This record gives sequence, structure tokens and C-alpha cells, in this order.
Amino acid sequence: MLTDRRNLMTQGALLGAGLATGALAPIAAAQTGAAKRYVSKRPAPADRRFVSKAVEQEIARVSRMIADPELAWLFANAYPNTLDTTVRMGRVDGKPDSFVITGDIPCLWLRDSAAQVKSYLHLAQQDPKLRELFRGLIARHARSVLIDPYANAFMEDPAARTNLEWSQVDETEMKPGVAERKWEIDSLCYSMRLSHGYWATTRDATPFDAQWADAMRAIVRTFREQQRKDGPGPYKFQRASRQPTETLLAGYGAPTRKVGMIHSGFRPSDDACQYPLFVPANMFAVTTLREMAQVANGARSDSALANDATALADEVAAAIAQYGTMKLPDGRDVWAYEVDGFGNAIFMDDANVPSLSSMAWLGCVPASDARWQRTAAAAWSDANPWFFKGTAGEGIGGPHQGMDYIWPMSLIVRGLTATDDATILKCLATLKRTHAGTGFMHEAFEKDDATKFTRDWFAWANGLFGEFVLHLAATRPQLLKAPLDGIRV
Repeated sequence: MLTDRRNLMTQGALLGAGLATGALAPIAAAQTGAAKRYVSKRPAPADRRFVSKAVEQEIARVSRMIADPELAWLFANAYPNTLDTTVRMGRVDGKPDSFVITGDIPCLWLRDSAAQVKSYLHLAQQDPKLRELFRGLIARHARSVLIDPYANAFMEDPAARTNLEWSQVDETEMKPGVAERKWEIDSLCYSMRLSHGYWATTRDATPFDAQWADAMRAIVRTFREQQRKDGPGPYKFQRASRQPTETLLAGYGAPTRKVGMIHSGFRPSDDACQYPLFVPANMFAVTTLREMAQVANGARSDSALANDATALADEVAAAIAQYGTMKLPDGRDVWAYEVDGFGNAIFMDDANVPSLSSMAWLGCVPASDARWQRTAAAAWSDANPWFFKGTAGEGIGGPHQGMDYIWPMSLIVRGLTATDDATILKCLATLKRTHAGTGFMHEAFEKDDATKFTRDWFAWANGLFGEFVLHLAATRPQLLKAPLDGIRV
């Protein structure tokens, strides 16, 4: 039977890349009147793939701010997980090259790799090694996009054929260097977001060379192709699978009216879209195209590229405003999750980012936006078919792992966007009690039994959790001192 990405999701004891071989001194603390020791789950120092003094100092600084010893232990394990276990540094044409795998899958996803390193960005100005990491990843993204802007995942060797069993017989144009070829708008958005984040933080123009500009032009061209004004475009994909979310109807997806929005084959979960006009990714594209324009102007004085990106962003934004909303049965006006341009729309939310819930955090709408607030509230309720509530916790899942599985990522995003202390503390408490003793975040856990979970080694979730704690340390440090054990669903 053909396997797919789901078949790599495991549960139980930690398996990946030294995650169970940590040899650091344990964290000692008093808990409920008794001394309890938390032994680090990080690899031994000699086994870590990338070491940043600035990150180590940040771990120590923030850990001292956390009163709950288990929460401090989780942060110290999860925050450096990408650096400890997933980074492979090299050189290409004399310049740094950074290959960042997802964790238990040894390939680079454009989305995951950019998201995995985001929580280290604020330290890049003070750490030359981190700047080298970011330069190398920006260059790796540019080369990957130029191999195939329709691919979501790539091999370390650009001449290698995919080693992912589920991708080897896909009916699509698989090129050397491509690991999986699921067209997802957000993959290219994350490349733009990576570039803008680095430029905004450091004002270092080094990585924004001619190759980068070629990749950015390829992104704009691909987005225009997938507006499908002049036909379906060059991308087509089908996969033999028992899961309907693994393939596209006739290779292109459901029919649409061409309204100016960008078509996406798949969501950031790698699941097929029901309707190809995927609203969260279109909103993210508008934001990141404008960010790319800022880099093109500021780092390269490339007004042609900047103007082209801005014009496309304006066009897509106008189309979203006209076609990207819907009314719930109770009359609430919200953003739709997906639409087809004919008037059909679905409301749901998936834990993977971009999601409707994450729009304010991603900077696509102001946190004060009334429609987004209604949308986010509906997503965290029974109005969303992928919202689950059980004895272990409540949160959003998605079709990728199916019914009754909650993704910690949804809890983290909710905590990052919440404005009241009670909601934030509830998210923290749930994350603390659902790691199943592993010391890391997982992809998903069963709503009534957190010992049933998927993916022991999922670096994106670990990095996002680290970002959540850093956010609280910067904005609401008093919450890191609050007791969590008495907070329940």
C-alpha cells in the first residue's frame, strides 16, 4: 500500500536525532512541596547541530522568569530544538547554505523551515553565527524556488530524486531536488516572510542578490499564473491514495470563477483544498508581497520588482474583500476559509498556519479588526467542525490527523493572539499537561488522552512554543510567574 506523510507520524517514546540522549544538568525545583528534577531532553552539547551563544543566553534569561519548573523545562527543551537537531550548514559557491529539516522527515519544507527559525530572529543582530544561518536559509529558499516554485518540499542534494516514498509515483512534473510537489500558496509566502524578517531586523543586504531577485520574480509570476485568468496554468497534481485530501480533482481541484484571487492546490497542512480559493493563504500572500516589495526597494533599489509585487497585492486584496467573506447560520459576518468565486464557501479552521485564527498574528489584519475577532471566536467554537473539546484539552485540529485530535499549534496561536490573561494561562496550562511526559510539543494529541499523540519530533511546533514563551516574557512577564496546575478545561 502506498504510504504518505501521515504514515511517518508516531507516538510513544522519543525517537529522533538524539532527542532522548540529553545529558545536560537537570533543572531542580520544588513542586507541590517535594523536590522534583527535570532532566534536559536536549542532545549532549557535542551532538548539537548548531550552537548559538545568544540563544543559550536567551534560554537562561527567560527560564529564570518562569516560576513553574515543568514549564521552564519545556521551554528549555523546545526553544532550541531546531538548532539542536534540524540544521545542516554548508557552503555553496563560497556562501553559507542552511538546510533545515522538519524533524522526523529529512527534507526541507519552505514553510516549516522559515517558521522554525523565526524565534531566533531577534537575536541575529548580536550573533554573527545566526546571521550566517539566516543568510544561508534565504539563499537555500531562493535556489529551491528557482528549481520549482510549485514544490513545497526539497531534497538537500539539488540533483537528487525524492526519497519520500509517497511522492515517487505522483502524477506531476517531479524535478531533481524536489521532495514533494504540492502547490501551496503559503510555501512562497514563508520565503518572502523569511526575507523580510531578516532585512527588517538586521538591515543586512548581503543575501538579497540577483539570485534572490530572480526567485522573487518567480514567486510573482507563479501567483499570477495561479490567478488562472488565461487557463489553469502549468501545475497539475494527482496521487493514488485512500485519502481524498491527498489528491486534486482532475489534477487541478474544484472548478472556480476567476475573480483575481490566487488558486491553491493544498493547505499548509498539506491537505487538498475543498475550494481552491483558500482565503487565509491569499491574505498572507497580500501581506508578504508587500513585505517583499519593501526588501526589493530597501536592499536592492529594485523598484520594478517592488511595483510588480505591490500591484499584485492590491489586486488580490480587492478580490478577497469582494469574495472572501461569508455569513454563518447565526448571521455573523466572517472570513471564509475557502471559496470558489461562484458564491460557495466553507467555514472551518485548521491548526496549521496560515489559518483564519492566525491572521492577526501574521499581520494580515489588525488585532482590533471586528470581522477577524468574530472569525477567530467562531473558529474556537462548535461553528468549526475541526474544533474539539475533551478531558485533556480543547483546541483546533484538522483533516490531516482527523477527528478528535487537537494540535498544540492551535493553542499556541490562540495564546499569541489573546488579549486576556485567563485565556493565555489556559493555553499555557493545556500545553504543559499534554506533552505526555516527553518534554516537547507534538503535532496533535487525542482530546481525551494526551498519551495518544503524533510526531515525537516536530520542530515547527517546538519553535512556535518557544516563540509563545518569548512573547509572554516580553509583553506579560507576570503570567510566567502564575501557578498553572489548578487551571482546567
